[in-house]
Amino acid sequence: MIPPQTTLEYLMAQISGAEIVVKALKQQGVEYMFGIVGFPVIPIGIHAQRAGLKYINCRNEQTASYAAAAVGYLTGKPGVCLVVSGPGVVHGIAGMANAWSNCWPMILIGGANDSYQNGQGAFQEAPQIETARPYAKYAARPDSVARLPYYIEQAVRSTIMGRPGAAYLDLAGDIISGTVDEDTLTWPVRCPEPPRTMTTAENVDAALAALKSAKNPLVIVGKGMAYARAEDEVREFIERTQLPYLPTPMGKGVIPDDHPNAVSGARTLALQQADVIFLMGARLNWILHFGAPPRFNPNVRIVQLDISAEEMGTNLPTEVALLGDGKAITGQINARLAEQPWEYPAETTWWNALRTKVEENAAATAAQVNDDSSPLNYYRVYRTIRELIPRDAIIQNEGANTMDIGRTQMPNFFARHRLDAGTFGTMGVGLGQAIAAAVTNPGKRVVNVQGDSAFGFSGMDIETLCRYRLPVTTIIINNNGIGGGPSESLPPEKMPPGAYLPNARYDKLADAFGGKGFYVTEADQLEPALREALAHDMPTIVNIMIDPRANRKKQEFAWLTR
Repeated sequence: MIPPQTTLEYLMAQISGAEIVVKALKQQGVEYMFGIVGFPVIPIGIHAQRAGLKYINCRNEQTASYAAAAVGYLTGKPGVCLVVSGPGVVHGIAGMANAWSNCWPMILIGGANDSYQNGQGAFQEAPQIETARPYAKYAARPDSVARLPYYIEQAVRSTIMGRPGAAYLDLAGDIISGTVDEDTLTWPVRCPEPPRTMTTAENVDAALAALKSAKNPLVIVGKGMAYARAEDEVREFIERTQLPYLPTPMGKGVIPDDHPNAVSGARTLALQQADVIFLMGARLNWILHFGAPPRFNPNVRIVQLDISAEEMGTNLPTEVALLGDGKAITGQINARLAEQPWEYPAETTWWNALRTKVEENAAATAAQVNDDSSPLNYYRVYRTIRELIPRDAIIQNEGANTMDIGRTQMPNFFARHRLDAGTFGTMGVGLGQAIAAAVTNPGKRVVNVQGDSAFGFSGMDIETLCRYRLPVTTIIINNNGIGGGPSESLPPEKMPPGAYLPNARYDKLADAFGGKGFYVTEADQLEPALREALAHDMPTIVNIMIDPRANRKKQEFAWLTR
C-alpha cells in the first residue's frame, strides 16, 4: 500500500492532456485562442483562461476560425481555433481554408471521439483529419498524452516556416482527459522565428538590370510584404528608385496610399501597359487577372520576389526569381542601390500617362462622391467614412460592391491595417477579422465596413464584440440584398433569389446587446451618426440605406478575367 503522503505527491504530479496542450501552446509563443467549447474540448478552454491565453468565445466556429487566421496575419504567430468534434471541425475548416488560400498561420484544434471508440459510430465521429488535410500544411492525431508537446511544436513550426499556412490537430477525448506524470514529459524548446533567407548578389543585380531596361516599369506590392514586416524596406526601395507602384488589396498600406508614387487610381492602364513588373510578395492569381491579356501586356517581363519556390513562374514565366524573405531581400536591393544609385525619371511618357489617368478616374467618380440626393450611393457614403475614420484605423472591408469600391475609396496608411475577403474571396470573414484586429490592437479603432449580405453571415457575433467590450464600429452599407434587392416587401414567391428583408434594422442588434445602433437614410445624417459611433467605447452598428440600384463606376473590363 502506498503511504498517504506518497499518494498525494503522486496525484499532484499528474497533468491532464488539456493542460499540456495549453502549456505547450504558451511555450511556443501562441497568445490567442478563439472557439466554441463543448465536449470534449471544454477543459482546454478552461485551462487556456487559467494560463493567461487570450480566449474569445464566439457564436459560430466559422467566426472563430476566421479570427484565428487573421491573428496569424496580424501578429506573425498562429492564432488557435478550438472546436468540438464533427460539425464543429467542419465549420472550423472554413477558416483553415481561408488561411490556406491567404498563406496565413493558424492552428485548428478539433475534439474527437475517444480513441477506443473508433469505427463504432461514436458521438460526432467523423473523418476529421482527412477532411482537414487538403487545407493543412500539417495534420495529425496525437497518439498519447505524453507526446502532446511534440505535436504542438510541430504544428506551430509548420504554420510559420516557409510559406505560412494552417495546421490541424485532432484530439481524442481520452487524450484530452488523460493524465501523465508531469516529470516524465519532454518539452521541446520554442520553435525559432522563421529564418529571413536572402538571395544571391547576382539575382539582385539581374533584378535591377531588368527594371533599368524598362520603358514602362511597375512595382506590385502584395500582402506577402505586409506579412514579412517589410514596409520600411519597401518604402525605401520605392523612394530610391522613384518607380510607380500598385498595391494589391491587402498590400495597401505597406506604403501609404497617399504616397506620390502610388498609381492605384490608374490600375487598369498600369497593368495593361507595363513592360516590366516587379512582383513583390504578390501572386498572379485571379486578383491580378493571371497576368493574362487583355489585362496585361502580352510581352510583359516579370521579376518576382516570393518566399515559395513553387510560386515562381506561375501563369507567367519569371525572368528573375528572388526566392526568400521579403524584408531581407528588399534590404539587399536597397543596399545595392546605396552603392550604385539609380532612379526612374520623373518626367516620362509613362509617368505622365499614369498621372493623367489617376486624375481622369478621380473626376469620373466626383459626381457620385458629391451627390447628396436620396437614396444614397456607395461613393457618397464612403466620402464621409474616409473623412472621419482615424488615419491609423484598422479597416475590415467585405461584400461585393461594398468591398470593391471600398478598396479605392478608403485609403490605408500602415501595413496590416486592411483585412478583407482575400485570395479565397470569403464572405462572412468580417466580424471574425474585426474581433482579431481589436484583441491584437487594443486602443486602436477598428472599422468594419460590410454589405448587408456579408454582415448576415456572422451578425450574431455582435454579441461577442459587446460581451468582450471591443469598441469596433461596424458600418453596414445596406442595399437590401446580394447585388441589391427591392425597396418594398414583395410576396415571398416574387422575391428575387438574392433579396433580403427591405430596410432591415440591423442597427438594433447593437442596442440589444449593450452597444449602440444608428440608422441612416439621408446624407445629412451620415456625419453625426458616424462621428458618434466612432467616439463610442462599446461596439456600434451604423446601418446605412443606399439605393439598391447603386453600383460601381463603369468598368472597362468585367471583374473576372475569362
